[in-house]
Amino acid sequence: QVQLVESGGGSVQAGGSLRLSCAASGYTYTYNSMAWFRQAPGKEREGVATIFAGSGSTYYANSVKGRFTISQDNAKNTVYLQMNSLKPEDTAMYYCAAGALDYGLSLKVADFGYWGQGTQVTVSS
Repeated sequence: QVQLVESGGGSVQAGGSLRLSCAASGYTYTYNSMAWFRQAPGKEREGVATIFAGSGSTYYANSVKGRFTISQDNAKNTVYLQMNSLKPEDTAMYYCAAGALDYGLSLKVADFGYWGQGTQVTVSS
């Protein structure tokens, strides 16, 4: 089992920044990719950014490209999401996820088997 705990959410005005953290524990050798997803009320969960643990390769959703940065500290088993130039449409519950992918990078919910409880991000205009 893998446990994921997110932190760093909060409320911010449009144009502001937040940094989310996701600390992993347990059988951390069972996954090779981590990602951030978000889900706004009444909408489906969508992938935001993902990172491959070995190479550090990253992939972003078009909606956040150039504004969000995913990074990792393998020694701490922690993944971060730096969010800059936040917009009201970024308001959502943000979830950390881990998965063992057989191919490339993915932002598909079905490819990730471990999930955190989520942290709320609210951006006001």
